[in-house]
Amino acid sequence: MKNPTASEPRTAAALAARRRKTETSLERVHQAIARLRREKAHVSVAAVSRRADVSRTFLYDNAEARAAVTAAMAEAGKRRTQILADEDEERETTWRERALNAEEGLKAAQVEILTQRTRIGELLGQIHDLQAEWTEESIQRITTENTILKQRVRQLTADNRTLEERLQAARSNLRFQDRHVAHLEARIADAASAT
Repeated sequence: MKNPTASEPRTAAALAARRRKTETSLERVHQAIARLRREKAHVSVAAVSRRADVSRTFLYDNAEARAAVTAAMAEAGKRRTQILADEDEERETTWRERALNAEEGLKAAQVEILTQRTRIGELLGQIHDLQAEWTEESIQRITTENTILKQRVRQLTADNRTLEERLQAARSNLRFQDRHVAHLEARIADAASAT
């Protein structure tokens, strides 16, 4: 029969050694998490396990290690979510600015076209009123001005068409970005609910 007094010091020594090993492993886990945060690397059980040189089983079985990894993963998820939200907001702002600029350009072109048409109408009215009194030279000058104004109207009409196309494209891009933002928000919500 074994002597119970002789095995007690060995058991106590084994338990103390196991406690030291666990504490050392926990310290390495905390250091690994701190390094991952500093490097802004992806925090996961596998990454912490590799960096801390501990088994995944240790990370799942030890309550303190599991809590530290879970907290780090949650913090990294929040940080990633914030970064994605900031990037999406920046992209959305850019598309909105383009759409607003296109709308302003379109409005300015329409005002200019209306102004030119009014001017052409006034000049045509003057031509009809004074046609009998005009010399050949003044008729030629008015005709030249009228041609120039018509060319200007054609140019403004083309510019207006181009701005309308740009506005349509900007609105289409904005709708795409809105769908993309909704998709990303859904992914973030899924990721948050999974953790």
